[in-house]
Amino acid sequence: MSGTERGPGPVLGVVGWSGSGKTSLLEHLILRLAGQGLRVNVVKHSHHDVELEPPRKDSARLRMAGAAEVMLASPYRVAILRELRGAPEPSLAEHLARLAPADLTLVEGYKWERLPKLEVFRPSLGRPALYPDDADIVAVASDGPRPAGAGGLDWLDLNDPDGVLAWLQHWMR
Repeated sequence: MSGTERGPGPVLGVVGWSGSGKTSLLEHLILRLAGQGLRVNVVKHSHHDVELEPPRKDSARLRMAGAAEVMLASPYRVAILRELRGAPEPSLAEHLARLAPADLTLVEGYKWERLPKLEVFRPSLGRPALYPDDADIVAVASDGPRPAGAGGLDWLDLNDPDGVLAWLQHWMR
């Protein structure tokens, strides 16, 4: 990636039910892509309140005192904590705009967003596949066989993460 490029690069959502293996697959893909020198950003959505720092730490105390945003900076990482204080949750587009430039941005969650998606699907979970009701799903990584009604979707073997990586690299082009 040259220093003049801007933006998050291609953006791919990774969706699936809890326990399907999304995070494990993402961890493998990111490790391999970063190992090839690519810059990969991730946006992870949570429906839960997330505590990123103990309440007694200075940054938490300043945030609790009313700071709109607190940047915690060290030689190892930077974190920006923004209190919404009743304001609406920012959109995915707003989050993407804040990220540093990247070769690829992976988005875990945000099932409702209109963006290309890879579904991680394990039939053994007993939950229905998402792809029949989401035209934005372009591929499915599954440990089950391709069903007859899967249409033109790319059907990937979840137990072959390097095969999923090869698909992703082709998709990025």
